[in-house]
Amino acid sequence: MKEQEGVIKYRLKHTQQPINHPLSLTEINAWRTIAVRLDLIGQIPERYDNIGFGNISQRIDSHSAQFIISGTQTGHIEQLSPEHYCLIVKAEPHQNRLQSCGLCKPSSESLTHASIYAQDNAIQAVIHAHSPEIWKHTVALGLPHTNADVPYGTVETATAVEQLFQSGNLSQTSLFTMLGHQDGVVAFGKNMQEAAWELIKYLSLAIGIEHQSINR
Repeated sequence: MKEQEGVIKYRLKHTQQPINHPLSLTEINAWRTIAVRLDLIGQIPERYDNIGFGNISQRIDSHSAQFIISGTQTGHIEQLSPEHYCLIVKAEPHQNRLQSCGLCKPSSESLTHASIYAQDNAIQAVIHAHSPEIWKHTVALGLPHTNADVPYGTVETATAVEQLFQSGNLSQTSLFTMLGHQDGVVAFGKNMQEAAWELIKYLSLAIGIEHQSINR
């Protein structure tokens, strides 16, 4: 049975109130808009039953475990406003729990973002995109990946992400695919630009592979 995109699976304690933190959304919105225009984040009628896909997050600061993330089902909006973001106040990936506040609820992939931030304080940005090109060429590109039997947004995903970091497979790249989550790709970096460029780099390499196969 096909799994529906965008379903929140973790236990969420959410406070419906504006985020009480001085945030500049200029950079995160700029890179998110680029991702939307590249169909890496968005909502497209012929994909995933017209459910929004992809999300983006940014750590509040280098000394905090808290981060802001785009809200659930905001894929159809090209440029987000403060009310479209949510603050993850506390994350407990192995307990499948999140605490958040904001005028919208956090993305269904927030647990995965939290797992990545927990691995390294230097990681300041995470982009969860959907790229059929990168995803289906995972092996050809030699990309680290979570296994096909690991469903998205779960404790199993959090554990799989930890194992990827511990294995050393992410020492040469800051991107991995999620084979149990159709077209799911995650990029991260010490800033938003680094995460985005890693994603775009592998998109170009994947498209190059497809062009080669066509021209043979």
